[in-house]
Amino acid sequence: MVHMGKLKILLRWILAIFFVLAGANHFRMPETYLGMMPPWLPAPSAMNLISGAAEILGGLGLLVPAVRRLAGWGLLVLLVAIFPANLHVALQGRMSGFDFSPLILWLRLPFQAGFMAWVWWVAGLGQKRETGSEM
Repeated sequence: MVHMGKLKILLRWILAIFFVLAGANHFRMPETYLGMMPPWLPAPSAMNLISGAAEILGGLGLLVPAVRRLAGWGLLVLLVAIFPANLHVALQGRMSGFDFSPLILWLRLPFQAGFMAWVWWVAGLGQKRETGSEM
């Protein structure tokens, strides 16, 4: 059986890599993310760059004990902030650059809560303080 601490470290690394790669995609494929934004949001290009940078910094921050909790809070705020874009995509029934069925786009929405719980756990947000230098 895997020790819970080792599992937490593994899942922290997986989540960090996910956020860094997802953030990098904002710069590599901006058209995908611009197509997801609701029309009422101002400055879509700036929003895309800011959210991509926030994903990269948040992902890296999960790996640094001194800023892990701050990174966790930042990623939670980011996940809440991007929810309107994910909802917009589901309402449109299409996602720019992908051939997902409308059902898949709707099923993506509850996964955001799962990502939030994942961030909460690996960032140690439910703890009073982080123990040791757990990477």
